[in-house]
Amino acid sequence: MPFFMEFLNEEADSSLFVYHSSLGTVYLLLYVDDMVITGSNPSMIQSIITRLSKEFSMKDLGDIHYFLDVEVQANEKGLSLSQTKYALDLLQRASMLDAKPISTPFFVAALQYLIITRPDLSFGVNSICQFMHALIEDHFCVLKRILRYVKGTPHYGLQLHKQSIRDLLAYSDADWARCPDIRRFTTGYAIFFGANLVYWSSKKQSIVSHSSAKVEYRSLAVATTNIAWIIQLFRDLHVTPSALPKILCDNKSAIFMVVNPVTRPRSKHIAIDYHFFRELVANGTLKVEFVLSHLQLADSLTKGITKPQFFLFQSKLSVTPSNMLNLKGGDKEEAYDPP
Repeated sequence: MPFFMEFLNEEADSSLFVYHSSLGTVYLLLYVDDMVITGSNPSMIQSIITRLSKEFSMKDLGDIHYFLDVEVQANEKGLSLSQTKYALDLLQRASMLDAKPISTPFFVAALQYLIITRPDLSFGVNSICQFMHALIEDHFCVLKRILRYVKGTPHYGLQLHKQSIRDLLAYSDADWARCPDIRRFTTGYAIFFGANLVYWSSKKQSIVSHSSAKVEYRSLAVATTNIAWIIQLFRDLHVTPSALPKILCDNKSAIFMVVNPVTRPRSKHIAIDYHFFRELVANGTLKVEFVLSHLQLADSLTKGITKPQFFLFQSKLSVTPSNMLNLKGGDKEEAYDPP
């Protein structure tokens, strides 16, 4: 049997290959000609690298430091993921390193890749991307503000913590009819594995809803689909969550619609494909609980919030400086206006 057939290509991610045996588990993540190998048994990892080297022309670069424009730094807490070089290159292309005005619109799309390690940029970038087809002066002003924020925080990234907790916890939120043009709503959710933020989204939906409860309900359903995908990914990785997945929502009416099937007359206008997660709650696979609005971390993914709230949520989402010693003008952290 060829060597590569010993790895299983997993359902949740076609780029992920897993080799599992009684001695341990090895994960191989492949993107074109770039590869990351990790696992629970160092000797197995080294043996697999040696065998791969005999089959293919490859170079072992040692511990991971840079992968697909994402910088990885080990620290006392765990791992820090950032895109400092990508952010600075983006600012250079936009002539914003010296705060000069921007004159081309394609940097909006380039900002989307920066969201990989910057959830604090999600709402601002999502909002401006909706006008890429017809940017006007006001949009350029917003775009310039986002780039100025990036200029002040290019070293910020996502901190991943060493931990033994294996709970899945999600925050789900929706902003009803805030768009003044078409009154569509924005959904946002943040999913944590223990203390680590592993998935987040900010997206304007394609439909209009009659009430805030219904948009919150739909947001819960959207978050649930991604929780289901993460659970499948964990199965592929041979990782078992230690408790039932939980979603926190700050709308009691939406939660009431989830746990009480007698509310069908009030929810009959909601598409059937949104109701699947109600069954997950009913059969005990998923829990939905209430959270106070000022503790709703997904708020920053659905709407503009005050500066104190932004900095609080930025911290709660584990967006921190990846290396304070690389800051110009010293090693003191400064506070920058959010986009």
